[in-house]
Amino acid sequence: MITVTEATATAATLKRLSDEGVSIWLDDLSRKRIESGNLAELVENRHVVGVTTNPSIFQAAIGSGEGYEEQLADLAVRKVTVDEAVRMMTTADVRAAADILRPVFETTGGRDGRVSIEVDPRLAHDTDATIAEAKQLAWLVDRPNVMIKIPATEAGLPAITEVIGLGISVNVTLIFSLERYRAVMDAYLAGLEKAVAAGIDLAGIHSVASFFVSRVDAEIDKRLAKVGTDEALALKGRAALANARLAYEAYEEVFAGDRWTALAPSGANKQRPLWASTGVKDPSYKDTLYVDELVAPGTVNTMPEATLNATADHGDIHGDAVTGGYAQARADLAAVEALGISYDEVVAQLETEAVAKFEVAWEDLLEAVSTSLRGKGVERA
Repeated sequence: MITVTEATATAATLKRLSDEGVSIWLDDLSRKRIESGNLAELVENRHVVGVTTNPSIFQAAIGSGEGYEEQLADLAVRKVTVDEAVRMMTTADVRAAADILRPVFETTGGRDGRVSIEVDPRLAHDTDATIAEAKQLAWLVDRPNVMIKIPATEAGLPAITEVIGLGISVNVTLIFSLERYRAVMDAYLAGLEKAVAAGIDLAGIHSVASFFVSRVDAEIDKRLAKVGTDEALALKGRAALANARLAYEAYEEVFAGDRWTALAPSGANKQRPLWASTGVKDPSYKDTLYVDELVAPGTVNTMPEATLNATADHGDIHGDAVTGGYAQARADLAAVEALGISYDEVVAQLETEAVAKFEVAWEDLLEAVSTSLRGKGVERA
């Protein structure tokens, strides 16, 4: 049983993080979380001001069928396809979560109170299909505080520009490299420029750029361990933070540049960096590592609930942990390269693996729903 004093202390840690300019978003969603009141409780008492989803999250939530039985029965009666059934269930959850977060959306002027839903991961390398899917998802959810997630693949970049240009808010996901991150920011600015030309109010367009963290350490640490020298082992757990800190430096540069300066008077919003994949993969690391060490103003940290709880319990929030560390970050990545570990190779591999992982999760979800519908007399199309 948590005492009032303990609850106040944990809330204070999360409040301190929020006061440093970090928006806390939950990296999870399920119907059970919505209907039990858990999400509303996290918003009220844990400073959660947004929600992100992805194919793996929906696969875990819907794959079990728990909480979805009635909707599955209704969809079976209508004889919908499996793809349509999955979209009906996922958008229903996102719509319900968006309604819970709507007061946050209103009080923050649209900055927070956001719920993200991803385009079909099988479309990651198809620009036109991604654009069409993004438009369809925005229409299906039909909430002003939805964000459509588009992967930062080469095909995703022009899709980001087009969708932003239509006035649809976007969460750009699966960013691993600094070069690709700069391309994402360029795509966002190009979208804002298209929106201006179309007479769309820029004040209503928001975006975050989801820069993945822990997976970078997981891959580079593995390669450092293979090198095995004291020098190599001393670099473990440093590459992901270095990568993220240099991403923030790039963010500061781009959103102080001429293109941004031209757009700002029209009410444009900066595309905030979002730290994703913030649960540690190595159990020897402190479980709040990618929260404590990535505190910076104007950022979002989307956390699994375990990381959120750990931060509330024993997070060490000691102010801006990013902007003073650019020189050390460059030195850390250079030291990794000097050991023969190719940064470009690692980040390219991580993007490929991430897209494939989401494709597998989506296919698993489709198969689970197909099995449920088949039991009710509907075959997968």
